[in-house]
Amino acid sequence: MALEHAILVSLLEKPGSGYELARRFERSIGYFWTATHQQIYRVLKRMENDGWVDVRDIPQQGRPDKKEYSVADLGRAALSSWLHDPIEPESVRHDLAVKIRGAAFEDPTALIREVERHRQAHRDRLAHYLAGEARDFTGPEANAAGPQAPPDAERELQHVVLRGGIAYERMMIGWLDDVLATLARFGPG
Repeated sequence: MALEHAILVSLLEKPGSGYELARRFERSIGYFWTATHQQIYRVLKRMENDGWVDVRDIPQQGRPDKKEYSVADLGRAALSSWLHDPIEPESVRHDLAVKIRGAAFEDPTALIREVERHRQAHRDRLAHYLAGEARDFTGPEANAAGPQAPPDAERELQHVVLRGGIAYERMMIGWLDDVLATLARFGPG
């Protein structure tokens, strides 16, 4: 996937400025596709030049005008083409796993702190995901449409991606618990 595709998806969900896009990447999209503010602005400029996005200036009081980006017809066509192209399943590339294997040639318990740090990061991300799910998909506001409301593809597909993130974080925490239990069986040397 190219950053362009992640930006197109985000802009189709809601048009916005480069700053707003960067914030969305920090809050949700960034958990499965990361980009810096500079990368987003650079790619937005290229997408504008290629006709993939439309830009309109929005006057602001006391501040410079804001540029709001939305997806142009060429951008929709590019996203549609990409959505229909097959992609290869991703290979796992995990530095921590290599360190764990390498610990067999050192003091395995020396990795405990590092594994605990990773576990805490995954616990924090899981808590963030669960809070977002409660806020956006299972809380009172999320159910305001009622049980008889027609299916909303955008909303349901956002939720299924979030559920995948939740499942992944739970799997990682379980695996890291297993790693910690295994490391604890070894003494120094």
